[in-house]
Amino acid sequence: MINRIDKKFKELRKNKKKAFIAFIMAGDPSLGITKKLVFELSHSGVDIIELGVPFSDPLADGPTIQKASERGIKGKANLSSVFNLVRNARLEIQTPVVFLIYYNLVFHYGIEKFVKDAVNSGVDGAVIPDLPPEESKELRRAAKKHKFAVIHLLAPTSSNERIKKASDASTGFIYYVSLTGTTGARVELPKELKSNIKNIKRITNKPVCVGFGISTRAQVRDVQKIADGAIVGSAIVKVIEKNIGKKDLVKKVGNFIKTLNPKS
Repeated sequence: MINRIDKKFKELRKNKKKAFIAFIMAGDPSLGITKKLVFELSHSGVDIIELGVPFSDPLADGPTIQKASERGIKGKANLSSVFNLVRNARLEIQTPVVFLIYYNLVFHYGIEKFVKDAVNSGVDGAVIPDLPPEESKELRRAAKKHKFAVIHLLAPTSSNERIKKASDASTGFIYYVSLTGTTGARVELPKELKSNIKNIKRITNKPVCVGFGISTRAQVRDVQKIADGAIVGSAIVKVIEKNIGKKDLVKKVGNFIKTLNPKS
């Protein structure tokens, strides 16, 4: 069985297209709305859905996603309920789903059990910001058995040695963090982005997707010119936050996605 992420990149390459990846936090503002948003993202042309699993101490996240995490916890989103949500969504959609999850949650759930339950629920991989390649061997062993992607992060400060290490340890794609610091929308992309991606591409042939700070259609397009995909998170989460309690929340998010995605 080929992983949906690999299948998606293969299809995109064939069509000379790049990935558009959208992030939302599970349970923000409720699990019911998250499920509707997952459908909306899938129908709005998102190539991969990145689904955050709320955590009380999200180190890599800026204020927008931290607040979403707090709302997710209030919205009763935990690992079991998010697995359940994806399992139900899988009855209707085939879009790859990747978790953004902190290692504490995986470790306490049980590594082997996490991978098995994730795959059985229809989750295709995980980005774990606080798990370096050196410490991911056990998870990678379990993931390999179940064709589950383990996606490692690279930063502007990563040395060539680090790039090689993260690349060797990553399956699915490599997540390049475009700036030092936490997540959040930025006015412009870093000047050294192009040369950094070029350098990573010299070292690896795995897909490289760029996240952190991308918030406009022009930025998505610029990133897609140099990388294999663009990841938008905080900008989407802000639209959710602004429309909490409104009937057309899901529709507004869908419309915003279409304004961001150059393929729309």
